[in-house]
Amino acid sequence: MSNPKRVHPVAAVSSGIRMLREAFFPLIILLIFGGGESGPWAVFELIAVPVIIVLLIGYGILDWLRFTYWIEGGELRIESGVFVRKKRYIRFERIHSLDTSEGILQRLFGLVKLKIETAGSSGEQAEATLTAITKNEADRITTIFNDVKRSGKVHSTVDLETESAEAPNGRQEQEDKRVFQQSFKELFIMALTSGGVGVVFSGALALFGQFEELIPYNRLFKGVEQFINGSVVFIFIIVLFVLLFAYMVATAGILFKYAYFMVKKSEEKIIISRGLFEKRQLTIPLEKIQALRITENIIRQPLGYASVYVEYAGGSILDKESSQIMLFPLIKKERIQVLTEQFIPEYQIDVKINPIPQRAFRRYLYRVLMIVVPIAAVLSFFFRPMGSLSLLLLPVGAIWAYLCYRAAGWNITGNQLQLRSRYFSKQTMIFQKKRIQALYSDVSQFQKRIKLGSISAVVASGAGPRSGKVIDLEESDSEKIREWFA
Repeated sequence: MSNPKRVHPVAAVSSGIRMLREAFFPLIILLIFGGGESGPWAVFELIAVPVIIVLLIGYGILDWLRFTYWIEGGELRIESGVFVRKKRYIRFERIHSLDTSEGILQRLFGLVKLKIETAGSSGEQAEATLTAITKNEADRITTIFNDVKRSGKVHSTVDLETESAEAPNGRQEQEDKRVFQQSFKELFIMALTSGGVGVVFSGALALFGQFEELIPYNRLFKGVEQFINGSVVFIFIIVLFVLLFAYMVATAGILFKYAYFMVKKSEEKIIISRGLFEKRQLTIPLEKIQALRITENIIRQPLGYASVYVEYAGGSILDKESSQIMLFPLIKKERIQVLTEQFIPEYQIDVKINPIPQRAFRRYLYRVLMIVVPIAAVLSFFFRPMGSLSLLLLPVGAIWAYLCYRAAGWNITGNQLQLRSRYFSKQTMIFQKKRIQALYSDVSQFQKRIKLGSISAVVASGAGPRSGKVIDLEESDSEKIREWFA
């Protein structure tokens, strides 16, 4: 039996910070909407807020003291809970993956966070998480897990620990034969073309909205109000500066997040590591990969670049990145087939896509104009004469409808199905028949008159069902795909 161990004391600090973060806005509301600047309520606020903070930090320390783990009988055993003791016994053969990450606190002390995923994980969180352990300890647990997967049986605890301690480094180096590393040039292009500026901008507006009661926006801008009203150029410069700043923040965030991105294949699993400030490592068993997704946004497509994801039947709803995993962040399209053969050889990328018929274009155009025409009409009527510029949306919408029509297509190669479509980005979903949970073939009354139909395939992932769909293909082709699946 291994002696019970505690995670590093940094875990207590991390737990306290997490609880303080969750309690931040309630505490702010308590301070803002309290009983005023004087009186009993003010005294209560003065005492209550520090007491709550101390209690949260104290609870984090108690939570750390009460959390222990050890390896015994081929199991990872965990006991936790401040008031109610919880015991979890996780057998190594039930574990699907061990994922590590390094936040700022962990990196300061040379530690890692180890997340354990099993078949019984709820989909909302991991089976268990060791928030702060040494890298050697994480390697020891990972080696035991790999040995169990390799041999297909569980040895005694002593044998497991001895074997993991004596395992030669050369074996691991031999296993990691296939390696892909994202170049800085392509990573920089990915950051510049990510479209993350919208996320940053909306996040900044939401953040400022939270502090509307604290920041005197009216007084702050009152002095320049007249100047702004009379200066269109000034407004344009301010908006341009804000957008440029948000663009720079989004670009830097992606560079930091995916720095040193590397993919390795070791036996029947893929190991992905990345990150500058927060280092993260994901382990993906090949049998848990449900589908492959190739994404080309409107900027990257003319440059010949695409991003490749794997849909993974692991991860959680709370951590979508662990279920929709970026396999190759940005690569030239002609390299996708070669790299896929190295890492996931059962998928065929370079196949001939069957297009949808020409008569389907009218339906694509109709769907786009149904959105664009009312918008242009409203803007033209209420914002004359400048609103008339919105009529330019009509040819833009027609071009977009054509792009969506041209992108749509399908292919069947052996036991593989490809479905390609476009909404904003062009998406190619590649399914293996054995992974498809459901296949839907739909024909509306409008489609039936011109012998068209729609097809969609669904697979499972940790964040919920994922699907690929093609609209308005030949009705006979839809039937062919349905018969292939049946």
